[in-house]
Amino acid sequence: MCKCSTISPGSRLNGSSARAQAKATDQLTHLPLNCRSSRQINIRGWQFAIAGGSAHLELDLSVPFRGSAHAARHEAIGVHAERASDDAAAGARAPLVVEKPTLWRRAIEYLRNEGGYVAVTVGLDIWAGFLSVSLAHAWLNQIDTRGTYTWSWVFIPILIAILATRGLYKRRLGDRFLDEFEPVETSAAVAALLALAVIVAVIPPIPVGEVAPPYVRPSELMLKIWICAAVLVPAVRFCRSLTQRYLRRKYRFGKRAIIVGSGPIAHQIITRMQQVPDYGLRPVGIIDDTRPAAVETEGVPYLGTTDNLERAVVTSGAEKLIIAHSSVPDEQLSALAQRAHHLGMKVRVVPRMMDAVGVGATIEHMGGIPLMVLAHTNPKGWQFALKHTMDRTFASVGLLLISPLFLTLMLLVRLSSPGPIFFGQDRIGRDGKVFQCLKFRSMRPADPAAEAFQVKDGSAPGGVEGEDRRTWIGKIMRKTSMDELPQLLNVIRGDMSLVGPRPERPEFVELFEMQIRRYGDRHRVKAGMTGWAQVHGLRGQTSIADRAEFDNFYIENWSILLDLKTLALTVLAVLKSAE
Repeated sequence: MCKCSTISPGSRLNGSSARAQAKATDQLTHLPLNCRSSRQINIRGWQFAIAGGSAHLELDLSVPFRGSAHAARHEAIGVHAERASDDAAAGARAPLVVEKPTLWRRAIEYLRNEGGYVAVTVGLDIWAGFLSVSLAHAWLNQIDTRGTYTWSWVFIPILIAILATRGLYKRRLGDRFLDEFEPVETSAAVAALLALAVIVAVIPPIPVGEVAPPYVRPSELMLKIWICAAVLVPAVRFCRSLTQRYLRRKYRFGKRAIIVGSGPIAHQIITRMQQVPDYGLRPVGIIDDTRPAAVETEGVPYLGTTDNLERAVVTSGAEKLIIAHSSVPDEQLSALAQRAHHLGMKVRVVPRMMDAVGVGATIEHMGGIPLMVLAHTNPKGWQFALKHTMDRTFASVGLLLISPLFLTLMLLVRLSSPGPIFFGQDRIGRDGKVFQCLKFRSMRPADPAAEAFQVKDGSAPGGVEGEDRRTWIGKIMRKTSMDELPQLLNVIRGDMSLVGPRPERPEFVELFEMQIRRYGDRHRVKAGMTGWAQVHGLRGQTSIADRAEFDNFYIENWSILLDLKTLALTVLAVLKSAE
């Protein structure tokens, strides 16, 4: 019979040379390890290095077990191995060494977990609330004999409770600071009002005719607390977002995810996770009853069929499951999701009609049958009519405000080289309408007789080949995107919007509509000076198909708040590129 060795962090054990066995807990299947050849296997973050006859096993706790859902996995971990002939011949004992992870690794792992994220965010909010109340007391600087200062501390627990009820302690996929800015500000305002109501309720009013001792007016105090909180609470959350973004990009600080599926949607999900660490997910494996082609997996290993979910979770340390489009029957996928939940995994599902499902979709039930209600956006409805009115208004005001800069650039372009101030090019707008998209001219006119300006066959015009024709002011304008400021005139004329899909040239539109799925759907709305795709880095030499998907997402989930968010991200992107 096999012997079982229990492993605990920091222990050093010796196992039998004939056979080493321990059971994998939490209803995971036994994992056989063949010790007759050197290999390494990662079991839920524990790395086993088996070196042939010596059967030397080293456990690296670089990824310890996480969360309350995984508490049972803190029990014994072991290896169920068949008898190895070379071990039996050697008759040697296999030393089993367990190394503790470093303090830094444990801290990083804790912050990566859901519990660590919530604890850090709550702690930062409490600290911001404490500073807000303290600064308001110092700001008011009055003597209080009625306990107003004391009762004002109730603002902190009220603020935390409101933030929690609004779901601001839940981690969302690809969450950004701008997504939580508005709800954080409104939560601070509501918390201040409720705290004021509490103070007024517990402190009795001063009787009529009685001389009032020195005291602090509750309304004045809570106003100052709200002003401080409106600055400090978003500020600490912004710092947290910057830190989280840095860790995700530098250390691949993301949750390990297994993707179910082997088709183009699974490939697209893998590519997005690898290209955008800000989503907070890292693909570690694929499971599907159909083995994917190596070219479609982008280096992500195939971990077997859906029947091998438990073993795939053990070997990869996965914490998330994403069910993409698969040939596996729906009944089997439903059972797979239940098994994943039993393993403590969070499950996400790509809907079959993913083109029609937006962020505004809701779930209703009819006798236990879930019905997905799809939100509808009408580009020719009153909402977009309001958007176009606001676009023209803001463009007119903006052009008036930047008129000194605008006129200066016009003069510099005129003096930099002979030629027109503006450069116009045909672009496709709403409903396929062609319009002249304006820019400041940033290049010297080409001399057809000059050899340096000759464009070679197969090369792109405009200074890509041959002599660089950009003027000195043109280089500055292109780097800072100021060459696109004349498009404010396009917005005022009604050809464009401030936010929308970026316009493309007619010859390319005709080509892309034949090659790229749903590319023509972009033209349901007016083209924009900036767009949802551009603020996500999809500009220049990037995927046209990805741009089309982001543009259609913007159209189908449009809101005034989304426009404001896109404009704010555009300003940040321009400032970053100018650096």
